[in-house]
Amino acid sequence: MPQSLTDSQDIEKRRIALVGSGFISKGLVMLIEQRDDLQLHRVLTRSRLGERQDFPRRDLLTNSPEDLLEGADLIVEASGDICNSTAVLEMALERRIPVVTMNAELQITTGSYLAGKGFITEAEGDQPGCLAALREEVLQMGLSPLVYGNLKNFLNHNPTLEEMRFWAGKSGNSIENITSFTDGTKVQIEQALVANGLGAAIIKPGLCGLARDSVEAGGIELAKKAKALGRPVSDYLLSAKIPPGVFVTAECDPCHKVYLRYYKMGEGPYYTFVRNYHLCHFEAMKTIDRVLSGGRVLINNSLRPRISVAGVAKRDLPAGYVIKKAIGSFDMRGEAVNIADQPNHIPIGLMQNARLEEDIRAGEMISFDRASIPESLALYCWEKGRGI
Repeated sequence: MPQSLTDSQDIEKRRIALVGSGFISKGLVMLIEQRDDLQLHRVLTRSRLGERQDFPRRDLLTNSPEDLLEGADLIVEASGDICNSTAVLEMALERRIPVVTMNAELQITTGSYLAGKGFITEAEGDQPGCLAALREEVLQMGLSPLVYGNLKNFLNHNPTLEEMRFWAGKSGNSIENITSFTDGTKVQIEQALVANGLGAAIIKPGLCGLARDSVEAGGIELAKKAKALGRPVSDYLLSAKIPPGVFVTAECDPCHKVYLRYYKMGEGPYYTFVRNYHLCHFEAMKTIDRVLSGGRVLINNSLRPRISVAGVAKRDLPAGYVIKKAIGSFDMRGEAVNIADQPNHIPIGLMQNARLEEDIRAGEMISFDRASIPESLALYCWEKGRGI
């Protein structure tokens, strides 16, 4: 099995530090350990060090951001956290340490502020990074993307705790993660990041989420909407019959149609390119190599985001209620919005420990005049990232 991307025996190992000690980080540890050109430096965790007997390199765990950053060549954020990780990443960027994230939630909330501080990119592996990589391929082939699409197999805006507990146990994932996948919050966050990072629009609040069993047919329908808007769009398709993954639907100069017909891509004028997988930390290694070799940002939330993800109540919530958990909770879900249309909305990534100032009905969007948000670095970064 190849141990590195170079044949040289005199390899200067690059030191990779990880933020987070969960499922994704465990996988990254094992992949980094296989490489003789990389060295696992430190792993930041908020758990008590003695409690992590399951972690493959317990000797490298630390609770100290200073220990994490000292001597690191690259930071990989894979915790899923927003508030604590924002502080750590700001420290890294101030030290000119490049950052790779596997955390669309952080990107859409504080990523624009952090992008103004230094080099930060979302990794290939999760859908936004996979779409950015597929976009590069489509552009290199001379086509013009019209649709950046996510492929989703299920959606239930209001799953029960019992249902989520069952699927969390079956998959080995947390109830919070499974809930955010199921209620659509995750796909809204991912496609908002795609829109900001790739310069696309959303067709409507909450996205279209067309229920189509054919990726090609769904892609063509969204491409026509993109043409009507005059710019590419970010959205998703919903069907239990389509493969998981991502797709790009594009158009080309008419002179290329005869060749694309010959290569079995159809009659056009729209052509759909599908990646029917996304392999999370396995593919994140490609972004690590990209950054260490001097490559440019794959995708981040951009310096001037236009799309955000608002918090929408799943059930009636009374005044005075404190939202202990936002993303992946049974209180609310996320919905992509144009910031210009909803300037007073509260991003769902900032809703943890928010106190409602008035009754909120199920289906209503929560705004800053209807809830009190605790002061935090994440709130400061959101406001600065929007130019407030």
